Amino acid sequence: MGEALAYALVAALGNIVGGLAVTRNAERGLRVIELCVAFGAGFMLAVALVDVIPEAFARSGLLAGPLVLAGYLGVHLAQHTLTPHFHFGEETHQVHAVAGMSALLGLLVHTLFDGVAIASGFLVRPALGLLLFLAILIHKLPEGVTIASLMLAGGRSRGQAVGAAALLGVATVLGVVLTNDLGVLARHGLAISGGVTLYVAASNLVPEFQAKRSWLVAASFFGGAGAVFLVRLLPGSP
Repeated sequence: MGEALAYALVAALGNIVGGLAVTRNAERGLRVIELCVAFGAGFMLAVALVDVIPEAFARSGLLAGPLVLAGYLGVHLAQHTLTPHFHFGEETHQVHAVAGMSALLGLLVHTLFDGVAIASGFLVRPALGLLLFLAILIHKLPEGVTIASLMLAGGRSRGQAVGAAALLGVATVLGVVLTNDLGVLARHGLAISGGVTLYVAASNLVPEFQAKRSWLVAASFFGGAGAVFLVRLLPGSP
């Protein structure tokens, strides 16, 4: 648990860094985070399809398919059915304060399973845990941007905006703890996390940049997918 918890804490810092980029109006940082969205989408998509979901079938058997689907549908329910206003990236329009809080609740569900994914990966083998940590860390920055900007757009203070981003990090750490304490998550958490990861990559991140005609963004997306295979060439990789 110690190693997974340490990586989860590092990933949690990504939420805070993203939140600070918004509250401090760090324009250059926000442009870098925009490229992280594209790179992270490619990386997460490849990790989900090449590593996580196949391993989930090995661990959960016939339950893996329904659990992957449950993870996918669960995120959609939390972020786009129960939440009236949500998209990844900086919110530039004024929104109702309730929208920020509902988005926070939806993201807390998602980030909880970020922690479950990291812990589940390390339970299989350290190399898979590290790969999942990298996938999650990359999208933690835009995640922090999303919630902090929504809080500001809803009339919250800068401190509350950063605090909301920090809460997402806390949920990630909690996901690691729960996975180690609950046998059902230790065994089947990887399958649920596979569905969550697939949703975040394909349904949250990709729509944020697919309409942009930028070779740099496109290169970041395909580069993210290719980076997974480069990581797999390293000694001890999954």
